[in-house]
Amino acid sequence: MKPTRLDFLRAAGATAGLPALTAQAFPQETTSAAPSSRPADLGSRFADVEALIRENHYRLSFLGERFRSHAAFEAEARKAVFDALLYHPEPVDPDPRVLETADCGSYIRRRITFRTTPLFRVPAYVLVPKNLKGPAPGIVDLHSHGGMFLFGKEKVVDLNAGGTRNHVAMGPYHRENYESRPTATALVERGYVVISIDAFGFGERRIVMDQDLPKAADRDSMSVEEVRRYSRICAAKESTIVKSLTLAGATWPGVVFWDDIRTVDYLSSLPEVDPKRIGCLGVSMGGYRSLYLAALDPRIRASCIAGFMSTAKPMLRAHVDTHSFIHFLPALHRDLDFPDVATLTAPRALMVLQCSRDGLFPIEGMRESITQIAGGFRKAGVADRFRGEFYDHPHIFSLNMQKDAFAWLDRHLREG
Repeated sequence: MKPTRLDFLRAAGATAGLPALTAQAFPQETTSAAPSSRPADLGSRFADVEALIRENHYRLSFLGERFRSHAAFEAEARKAVFDALLYHPEPVDPDPRVLETADCGSYIRRRITFRTTPLFRVPAYVLVPKNLKGPAPGIVDLHSHGGMFLFGKEKVVDLNAGGTRNHVAMGPYHRENYESRPTATALVERGYVVISIDAFGFGERRIVMDQDLPKAADRDSMSVEEVRRYSRICAAKESTIVKSLTLAGATWPGVVFWDDIRTVDYLSSLPEVDPKRIGCLGVSMGGYRSLYLAALDPRIRASCIAGFMSTAKPMLRAHVDTHSFIHFLPALHRDLDFPDVATLTAPRALMVLQCSRDGLFPIEGMRESITQIAGGFRKAGVADRFRGEFYDHPHIFSLNMQKDAFAWLDRHLREG
């Protein structure tokens, strides 16, 4: 008999060398209310949608009986994801334009724009170590959401160098989300060439309403409270982004993911970068972007997803409204669950870092996701290329999580 999805999940649970599958790696949920006792996000209509999701067997899952080889799974499942994006712009020359260069001591910071489609130019920071002795590995650092719309790439870049200063609102943001160590700056100091762009709807690509001008256009002059207020205005427009892109025949994740893929084009073209040693990482929405960038772009040799992973079914009851509209891709979950998308990364290296006190996800879904990804990598014959870890934290990319993520990237991009 052919092995079933359940067979692979059971085998994955016994796989050696995966810390997240040990008893110690799964701390008990610390919230007081059991999942079944929480009010359902859909209220009286929850049971109707729950009945639908129970019938979903993820027909393209690698853990099912459909695929004997990972190559066959990869071809069909990746196409399914691209089809769901409803967005396939033509590749273009990046045509980069350097707007500003700053000497930050051990590295150079460039503020640039480059093309991702025939229609869009995106703003970015590129951080390049000084005194490179040859092409270095490159990292796409994908910024988070965090309810902060007025800034994007600045979430992972410390601007307190090179004659500039962080905006007053970014100090609290860095502290609460990165324990005051923005990851892009930490990575360039480890010898990586790092790029971070503004995702569509964030930073220089945020929504500015006519009635809020001129104040809303000048974020540098805003106080912390004003930044929060205008971020709330942007948050209220998330549904408008989704509806508008739907009328345009596209999706919000589609625009974001294609920009991230085209960012790899530009990063790989830099003379300071070894195009065979490209990685990506991010937390929260950045982890979501890292999940899809690694799954969709085989040039990503090693990736790290922090603070974004679960199976979908446990999320339905009370962990839908904890997420942005950007995290929902229509029709995808007819074919694939989040762990199935992650399994597209094999045989390349993937690390998933979970926070056991993360209120954005159900703990049972987080646990199941690690088991399923491990099962997929095991079936692909590359169990050692996946690592999952749990940390006794709320939703954050803590210093100890960063330490493990950086060591993972070093192992697969710098060593050997």
